Amino acid sequence: MKLRSVMAKLRGKGRDQVPTGLEASVIPDLPTVIRPNEGPMVVPDTEAAEVIARNLQGAANDLERLYYSHRGHLAFKWHHYLKVYDRYLGRYRNRPLRLLEIGVMDGGSLEIWRKYFGQEAVIFGIDISERCAAFDGHGGAVRIGDQSDTTFLEKTVLEMGGVDVVIDDGSHIASHQRASFRTLFPMLSPDGIYICEDVHTAYWEGWEGGLQRPGTFIERAKGIVDQMHGWYAPVPTSPADLDFLRSVQSVSFFDSMVIIEKGQKERPYAVAVR
Repeated sequence: MKLRSVMAKLRGKGRDQVPTGLEASVIPDLPTVIRPNEGPMVVPDTEAAEVIARNLQGAANDLERLYYSHRGHLAFKWHHYLKVYDRYLGRYRNRPLRLLEIGVMDGGSLEIWRKYFGQEAVIFGIDISERCAAFDGHGGAVRIGDQSDTTFLEKTVLEMGGVDVVIDDGSHIASHQRASFRTLFPMLSPDGIYICEDVHTAYWEGWEGGLQRPGTFIERAKGIVDQMHGWYAPVPTSPADLDFLRSVQSVSFFDSMVIIEKGQKERPYAVAVR
């Protein structure tokens, strides 16, 4: 994978300039390896074929097999995401499903989701880049618009007939992630799942991030965890927050991923038996 493709992936939303804060993290003599503070690595072109073959042979689940045997439009996912996706999304396979992926890039992930979920699934992708309209019909429907535009998101979900799974792989910019979550999480089906990818950008200045910086998706998710435990501590919570929190079943953190499961819950109680 060339540096241009990697930069496009990290930029998201078809931007023309790499946000500030990344340039110093690009190692000049290894242009396809990005190591912000020794963070995640993009496999160089010279090693990709060997890694793909090895991972295909050692695939632990169907999604890994589909990903590493994929032939079609370019797809780009961190390897460890595949196991997490299979764990949380496997229940939706070969049954009616409405999935919305924010960020189409080169269209490959929509093709892979179609293979994974089957023909019954309604799969939509959205992207701000007009060039992504060319991928409409390749695995799923593509709509062009801004992930922070509430009206556009609502219109897309209405066209889908509702939404069960949201995957935010869009700009990775904190304010955009918050805007999408604020609009889409309430629209999820009662047992839906919201996944935000690549949240390592929450630690990078160019994406409105920084360690423990208020407003990043990581900090928002941490706040939800605190509010979920409002039964036990004086956590500041508004009436609107209470309605929202009654619909949050769990918050799970993985390297660069946050997964929030929706589900109505009642006040916790304990029962002694013997």
